Amino acid sequence: MSDLSLFLKSNKKKRENQFYAVTKSLCDGNGKPLLWEFAPIDTRENQLLGEECTKELPTANPGVFRTKTDYTVYTRKLICQCCVFPDLLDKELQESYGVQNPEDLLLQMVDNPGEYGDLVEFVQKLNGFTPLSEKVEAAKN
Repeated sequence: MSDLSLFLKSNKKKRENQFYAVTKSLCDGNGKPLLWEFAPIDTRENQLLGEECTKELPTANPGVFRTKTDYTVYTRKLICQCCVFPDLLDKELQESYGVQNPEDLLLQMVDNPGEYGDLVEFVQKLNGFTPLSEKVEAAKN
């Protein structure tokens, strides 16, 4: 027999924020890479991000469309949505990099492609996704 009360919200575990040194190019006074703070998003927020990055494209058949999600844009928006600190919406921070939105700021602050790829994997794991690299490794075994 199951106890329905175990499913109540009060019993749900809270996912905690995590800290991650995103880039070696931004360091404290001792040369240690700065830690950024990230919070996981919920399923509804993720769906909204996905919808925002999905377009309907016409096909060869008149009046028939197919959907296409731009996963590069989705991933960038996901990282920005999860980033608690630094505040990527901060106008002074954006102006210091000569940009006007959080997505462009992210790309300016993390301009090393390898570090950016590692950040993508970190944020995917934070939100419960299995990064592609882990899926490839599992398929090899």
